Amino acid sequence: MVLGIESSCDETGAGLVRDGVLLGQAVASSMDEHARFGGVVPEIAARAHVHAMAPVVGEALARAGLTLADIGAVAVTTGPGLAGALQVGVAAAKGYAFSLGVPLYGVHHLAGHVAAATLDGGPLPNPCVVLIVSGGHTSLLLVRDLARDPIVHLGDTLDDAAGECFDKVARILGLPYPGGPAIDRAARDGDPTAVRLPRPLTGPRDDPYAFSFSGLKTAAARWVEARRSSGSDPYVPDAAAGLQEAIADVLTRKAVRACTDHGIGTLVVVGGVAANSRVRSLAEERCAAAGIALRVPPLRLCTDNGAMVAAIGDLLVRSGAEPAPAELSVDPSAPLEFAALTPLARTAVV
Repeated sequence: MVLGIESSCDETGAGLVRDGVLLGQAVASSMDEHARFGGVVPEIAARAHVHAMAPVVGEALARAGLTLADIGAVAVTTGPGLAGALQVGVAAAKGYAFSLGVPLYGVHHLAGHVAAATLDGGPLPNPCVVLIVSGGHTSLLLVRDLARDPIVHLGDTLDDAAGECFDKVARILGLPYPGGPAIDRAARDGDPTAVRLPRPLTGPRDDPYAFSFSGLKTAAARWVEARRSSGSDPYVPDAAAGLQEAIADVLTRKAVRACTDHGIGTLVVVGGVAANSRVRSLAEERCAAAGIALRVPPLRLCTDNGAMVAAIGDLLVRSGAEPAPAELSVDPSAPLEFAALTPLARTAVV
């Protein structure tokens, strides 16, 4: 059984997975503490992880009806993320692994999101196209054996990620943080055709798999400014619906094209923005029309959690991967190349 620990941002997560089956998980979020600042404050996040770590692991074990003695390996997110937050998770994981005498595995946060899809539906097809959409990342990937093979990037965001665009436009509209869920709620009462917003990088000469949401954010901000300059308040539901439709349109259009261009029959959509209702529904519509199977984790596994880290650890254990060395450290800006991520602590030069 693998204990997974996630602490890359503002969620402290612990999950327990054995042979691809999720046995129990728990998550504690410090989001409310960051909301008044309009974004995550790294020091607050790190301190929250320190306080929450042991209780979250204990809660996950209790929900699974297990004890620490049942743990056979520990997996932990080593990057990317906030440096201080990652350090808390790695320190805790080392403590559990060394005290229990079990192997320790460092994993890439984004690979964890991909692995979350295996906990609801079983192993992923080899190969498959994966769309990762979150607050800090938007990428189209070609994934084969997640535990063994390198992860191929078909396209990435050139500037803002989709989730970042949601957060920034939500602030402009006066909606609370985090912006993604707030936009989704407001959009339910809006008309997605009332506010015309651009679809970035969807022209015939544009990179078919690259993303850019900075210009979309600016276009939404200018629409709001124009409304206010004319003496009328912007109708928030229409603005939210228009933004959500633009983002969902770009994401799903490029993802389905990647599948058809590469002759791949399965699209996997993961990450926090995969919880957005319009992204999910439009992906379903377009995949069905193109004859592509769609895999999206349940909502509780879309945002950061320990179960996804345990899922990657479980895959690494079953693939015979080497455990991490004792000098395991963190890499806050690690590129996604492999599921395993084992940066080493640097030795100070005197």
